Amino acid sequence: MAAYNKLARPAVEAGGGRVLVRGGRVVAYDAGIAERTVLIEFDSFEQAVAARESAAYREALDALSDGVERDFRIVEGID
Repeated sequence: MAAYNKLARPAVEAGGGRVLVRGGRVVAYDAGIAERTVLIEFDSFEQAVAARESAAYREALDALSDGVERDFRIVEGID
């Protein structure tokens, strides 16, 4: 996880992402799971997809190997 964190943040920032939430307290209701949450804002949906698919972020993912289970989503926001 430490190797991933070292690579992921610069990759996300290079892609235009701004970290809004990273970890912290969680209360989950209904079918929610109270797990670590990271919320990153991008200027566009396309920019978020491009950052996720970038070589720099793939390198960060390779550092994880099978060390964690993730639920990764890109969601288009509304204005």
